[in-house]
Parts: sequence; C-alpha cells; structure tokens
Amino acid sequence: MSRKTRIMLVEDHAGYREIITRALKSQPEIDMVSQFGTAEIALRSLLTVTQENTPDLILLDLNLPGISGLEALPLFIKNIPGVKIIILTQSDRKEDVLNAISNGAAGYLLKSATVQQIREGIQTVVSGGASLDPGMARHIMDDMKTNAMRGTHKKLITEREREVLTLLGDELVKKEIADRLNISVSTVVDHVRKIYEKLEVQNAPSAIHKAHNLGILSKKSTDR
Repeated sequence: MSRKTRIMLVEDHAGYREIITRALKSQPEIDMVSQFGTAEIALRSLLTVTQENTPDLILLDLNLPGISGLEALPLFIKNIPGVKIIILTQSDRKEDVLNAISNGAAGYLLKSATVQQIREGIQTVVSGGASLDPGMARHIMDDMKTNAMRGTHKKLITEREREVLTLLGDELVKKEIADRLNISVSTVVDHVRKIYEKLEVQNAPSAIHKAHNLGILSKKSTDR
C-alpha cells in the first residue's frame, strides 16, 4: 500500500479552510497533517515539525495577512526540500499566475474549483505533473506565445535595422538618419521598408510602439 500524501493547508479564511480540510480528510490517499491561517505561523511550525508530519505538498493561498503567499512560496521550498506547492486562490490575475509559476509553484487552482478538481490537481502534482486551472493555463500559453514572438522578431530585425529604429524613435528624418549612420538615404529607405514589413506596420510610430512591446527596443533606446 502506497504512503498517503501529507498535505499542509495555508489559508486565512477559517470557513474555507474548514471546508477544504474536511473534504480532503475523507480522501483515502491524503493525510491532512496541518493547517494554518498565516504563512508566518506555517513557516515557524517547520522548526519543530516531525518527519512524519512534514508535508509533501502545500495548498497555499496568495492573499494572506503578513507575508503573502507569493513571498512565502520560495521560503517553503527552501525549508522543505522537494515539497510541491499548489496555489489555491481567488486571484485570476495573469501576473499572479506567472509570478507563482516562476517562483516554483507546481500548480495554480482557483477557489471556485471543486473538491474533485483539487484532489485531481494534487494527484497530478504528486505524480510529477503540473496542475493549472484551464483559464490560468491560457495565461501561460499566451505568455509563451508572446515570448516566442519576441524572440522571432528579435532574430529577424538586424542590428542595422535596430539602429535605424532607434533613430526613428529619436524623431530623426531619413536624411538625418543617413548622415548619422554614414549611409545613403536610399539605404535608409530600404531599411525602413524592411522594418515595416517584418513588424507588419505601416508607419514609424507604429513600428516604434511595436518594437517596444516586443522588446526589440528598450525605453532607454529612445527616451534620451
């Protein structure tokens, strides 16, 4: 018979904490070893916790009094080597999802999830997978697509074209750009045409705006 998965719950809302504790206690594969209302108390408990009660997985709320769940996440990982953490929160903000995952969370579920969905999420994470609310998974996919697009455009834009873009952002006209780079006006016109084609824009303001959004140009490149 396989060992039960030991769960710690860190949730400041007493009513919801009680609901989740009761629901998961009834699951034969789960052992609810501890529950806390703040991250500080939960972290402090690790100083005296026995090996038998050391959690394998932590269900962690983000919006906690004192140390937030996001701040506590790396501290739990540091203090309990190998622990898995699933964020269980009301927040569906893209920034929270990305920050939690980048800080080591193995899952991100909303409190609107059913007990069965939480249980399945726990099983997935314990098995080495990642458990994400479907809506939150879309945030991750969108971010990956954006990063891929940024990387693609950065590769497509040559260093000379980036220089031309930067000078366009400085509001130089083509003749001034040609003089600055010691190239012909016709060459500048050709670079600008290629930039517009690669960025799929029609004019300089749109090119500069998109270049900033894609990370091709930083604010420092044009805010001089």
